[in-house]
Amino acid sequence: MQFIWFIGLKLSHWLPVIHFIRTILFQTQLNLTSFNLLIDSAEKALYFLHLRLERMVSSMATLLCIAALIAGSYSSSVAAESKGSFEDNFSIMWSEDHFKTSEDGQIWYLSLDKETGCGFQTKQRYRFGWFSMKLKLVEGDSAGVVTAYYMCTENGAGPTRDELDFEFLGNRSGQPFLIQTNVYKNGTGGREMRHMLWFDPTEDFHTYSLLWNNHQIVFFVDGVPLRVFKNNGEENNFFPNEKPMYLFSSIWNADDWATRGGLEKTDWKKAPFVSSYKDFSVDGCQWEDPFPKCVSTTTNNWWDQYEAWHLSDSQKTDYAWVQRNLVIYDYCKDTERYPTLLAECSLSPWD
Repeated sequence: MQFIWFIGLKLSHWLPVIHFIRTILFQTQLNLTSFNLLIDSAEKALYFLHLRLERMVSSMATLLCIAALIAGSYSSSVAAESKGSFEDNFSIMWSEDHFKTSEDGQIWYLSLDKETGCGFQTKQRYRFGWFSMKLKLVEGDSAGVVTAYYMCTENGAGPTRDELDFEFLGNRSGQPFLIQTNVYKNGTGGREMRHMLWFDPTEDFHTYSLLWNNHQIVFFVDGVPLRVFKNNGEENNFFPNEKPMYLFSSIWNADDWATRGGLEKTDWKKAPFVSSYKDFSVDGCQWEDPFPKCVSTTTNNWWDQYEAWHLSDSQKTDYAWVQRNLVIYDYCKDTERYPTLLAECSLSPWD
């Protein structure tokens, strides 16, 4: 019975423990690489487990099988994630002199000063999958500064681009930390949502992830579903599912809008502003011209199986908590901006 109780815990119950252990290891200056690989694998294993538990009987034999699968997931995940370096996965987009790495090459730093910011992008394109990165945001007074972590079909704001955005809006010290998400299809965005974060994202690394398949796009923070964007299963003008995307991150000045609608300006005396990154992880369909076999729905990959088309029961509980406590702005509820309800706004994230 203790084993059943252990694996039945919600992922959110484990997050404080994970972050506490990370903090202790950091303060004692231990090597975090192996530990982070273990944690990433545990988070993935718990995610898979939550998706499966609702559909499985709770016999001990079945649970032991699940435990074996978790162990296998850990071994394969470590092997996959331990291979790639920054140079293997990414290219610098601009201002290479504003990019640095830690001595062991495991942490990457982008800096912004009055002259310029910096950014990087994956060398490969993907269509559907799971994409994850750990970020630590600019410390102190970061008003006007935006750290962007996003997927896009091209390097630039092209008129027909598809895009999935995490944007971390800088803040004046002591103010709430806000995260903005947005979805573009064929160059049309305007689908912003803003949430408060329930932690200080400048004190430690936190995990920001995207699940993207033909049925839904889910924005996760530390394994908690922050936003769910559904497809209606028909040809439409709102759900990006036709074009492969690169993954990007950048830091740049946006003090004309980012903090309190542009009222708070960037204090350049506090420059350089530095954002930190590590532990990029991707389990997705890598694009190969003319197109890879895995772009169609084959259910061969976990992120394209039935359980990944919907939130699990435990994820719905977390998502309901987010909806009650953290939503600052939802374009679907902005009747002044959109007097007529947009088609995607009628789709239920609970289905």
